[in-house]
Amino acid sequence: MRLGTSHTYDSALDQLMKRQVEMANQQEKLTSGKRVNRASDDPTGASQAERALTRMSRLEADQRTLSLQTNALTMAESTLGESTNLVQRFRELVVSAGNTSYNTRDRATIAQQLTGLRDQIFSLANKTDSNGIPLFGGLGSASAPFLDATAGVAFQGIPGQRASTENSVPGAMDGQAIWMKVPSGNGVFNVAPNVANTGAVWTDTGQVVNPGAVTGNNYTIAFTVAAGVTTYSVTNTTTATTVATGQPFVSGQAIAFDGLSMVVNGTPQNADVVQISPSTNLDMFKVMDDAISGIRNATTGSTASQAVATALTQIDSGMDRLQAAQGQAGEWLNRADTIADAQKRQTVQLEADRVRAEDLDMVKGISDFQKIQTGYQAALQSYASVQKMSLFNFIN
Repeated sequence: MRLGTSHTYDSALDQLMKRQVEMANQQEKLTSGKRVNRASDDPTGASQAERALTRMSRLEADQRTLSLQTNALTMAESTLGESTNLVQRFRELVVSAGNTSYNTRDRATIAQQLTGLRDQIFSLANKTDSNGIPLFGGLGSASAPFLDATAGVAFQGIPGQRASTENSVPGAMDGQAIWMKVPSGNGVFNVAPNVANTGAVWTDTGQVVNPGAVTGNNYTIAFTVAAGVTTYSVTNTTTATTVATGQPFVSGQAIAFDGLSMVVNGTPQNADVVQISPSTNLDMFKVMDDAISGIRNATTGSTASQAVATALTQIDSGMDRLQAAQGQAGEWLNRADTIADAQKRQTVQLEADRVRAEDLDMVKGISDFQKIQTGYQAALQSYASVQKMSLFNFIN
């Protein structure tokens, strides 16, 4: 078999170009550090790497969102703690206002201090995060969620609380549930002497002694003073029925009826009345405003004691809600840490999947490059030798 010189040249040149392309491709992989630089290199590996990158991008967005939510919750938890401290200070001043040795001027001074604390607490309720979003706006609020109007504080946000999910936690808390739902009185009923009373009468906040007998109706305790003897009668004003009549009154002794019990103190005058009504929801600011008003307007130690007794019970109920909300915020922060840890582990796993799909094993890559380079040099030398194979080189 005879081979033409041109065929030998073409074959050697083809091998040379093939080796050169292989070396260039391998050099590109070494430079980029990737085994797959384009989909045509490995369609399956390229699609696996793309899926991993897409999931990582989605995770990065979730992590940014979670970071914003965590920052907002951290601020909310801190704000609730600060509010609780101010409410505790408010409570201490209310207790001091019950000192029977204080006169009207002393109580007015305390009321002024209470007003300052109340305003500080109100500003905290309207606090926003670093992006200007209210911390206690509920499901959404573009402005301050609480409006301090003449008729009282109104909630302008959207009531409700977002739930935490697998990848996120709430970025705001339900301000209405935290600040606007403080039960009045003892949480079941209210006790208050009539403002028109002429005697010195005050009570505690009462208690439930038999839950099964509680009716939820309105009552009055009316006092009668005749021949120096004080008696009382209890009337269910909702049903217009008499519950008790002509009962002897002893200051400091409990009066009980229909599952309710309360202690009435003082020296009531004829026709003085104590009113009992079902508990309703008040806002925390109404509780503080009533306490301030009761202390400022108290003309005697007995009326101050009544205002203090009612205020302390309601303040404690409000503080319980603040502390419960603070605990909820802390729980969400713990959940946020758990979610963040899970996202980090998932990111590491996805990065490993991407590396396996497209990255180059540098040791193997360098070895392959050296092998291809050796083949290229052999092809180059072979072509140089074939180039000299011509009869003209031997004709003198």
